[in-house]
Amino acid sequence: MRSGAAQSFQIDEVIHLVRKPRKKSRTGIYHIMLRGVNRQVIFEDEADKHRLLETIKRFKEKSHFKIYSYCLMDNHIHLLMKETEEPVSMIIQRISSSYVHWYNNKYDRTGHLFQERFKSECVETVSYFLTVLRYIHQNPIKAGLASNVLKSEWTSIHEYIDKPRFIDINLGLKLFSPDRAKAIQLFTLYMQESNDDKCLNDHIRLRMTDNEIRIYLAELGVPNSSLLQQMGKKERNELLVKLKALNGVSHRQLARMTGLSKSVITRAR
Repeated sequence: MRSGAAQSFQIDEVIHLVRKPRKKSRTGIYHIMLRGVNRQVIFEDEADKHRLLETIKRFKEKSHFKIYSYCLMDNHIHLLMKETEEPVSMIIQRISSSYVHWYNNKYDRTGHLFQERFKSECVETVSYFLTVLRYIHQNPIKAGLASNVLKSEWTSIHEYIDKPRFIDINLGLKLFSPDRAKAIQLFTLYMQESNDDKCLNDHIRLRMTDNEIRIYLAELGVPNSSLLQQMGKKERNELLVKLKALNGVSHRQLARMTGLSKSVITRAR
């Protein structure tokens, strides 16, 4: 290797190793995404998911952090949490190390399971707290793995609606109403709202072209936008739900393609 090339390689290595410090949240609240190395599966069965939740609960009791929501996907995890006595990096290290040790023993494997550096974003306003809360609960829907947020088994949605086990639900519900029954009702409606929320994302979202959408509409028996606009509300909304579930399609693009208003598309369910 030439000396110039060698020097460049060394500089690239130093740049790769020097990481920017994680941004500190003024509120101590973070949206965390922890995913499998090379996007590999981190849960082989439901027992693994139960183990991860038990691990989070156990360290919550020890480290006294707060957790407002979670979503367990096959190859990644979303958490909305608040650090108190320990920094969030130490909390995630404790949880991941414990789970990986158990997982490796169970499956007779060695080495890393999670990507070394987890993703995080600061949550510093009420509006963004609610956005992330909804985004996490809707993650299975946005990934095309569930049709309804209330039917997603591996999220914290039912701790809010039914009975909490270890999720700190008071803050989220009080933001809707001081009356608990009304708060749950408003929370449930908000969690089901269609949206274009952009938060930490792990599923690859490729943009669909207008022509691909036209082909898909034709396959659904709608060769042109005029036919869609003449449909009854129920039939039209059923079709719009299918369109919104496509990976890589925005509400703005659908409005342009169908001639329907963005508000009509957003409300369709």
